[in-house]
Amino acid sequence: MTRKYFKKSNKISSGFTLIETLIAISIFSVSLITLMSILGNGLSNIKYTQAKITASYLAQEGIEYTRNIRDNYIFYTSGTGKTWSGFVTLGVAGISFPSPYPNFIRTIEVTPNPLNSDEVQVSSTVSWIQGSGPFSITFTENLFNWSE
Repeated sequence: MTRKYFKKSNKISSGFTLIETLIAISIFSVSLITLMSILGNGLSNIKYTQAKITASYLAQEGIEYTRNIRDNYIFYTSGTGKTWSGFVTLGVAGISFPSPYPNFIRTIEVTPNPLNSDEVQVSSTVSWIQGSGPFSITFTENLFNWSE
């Protein structure tokens, strides 16, 4: 038995053509750009979360500072006006307690309750500017005249 070998006149290339290579590079490039975009958004979210946590701590510290002023003003000072009404007057005039971080601005406001003279509302607002714009967070708490 004799074998005959046929040679094909049309050779089919087993390698990549130029078009296949370009398509593979474009798919790789699109996936790489997408991955970098997701990574960039993730890093931005991490920085925002860190700033928000810091601002929350600073706002809470502002409330605690005002509470400490109230207690010290009433108990450890003597003289005229060193009472609850003196603290309220001091608070309405403005309590200055700057933020220890230069990128954060803290504002503390004390607002008397018009219906109850033994209550004030303390608002501690911390604002900062980050990549996409300004942000702020506000904590509010009511303080009472518990000393007689």
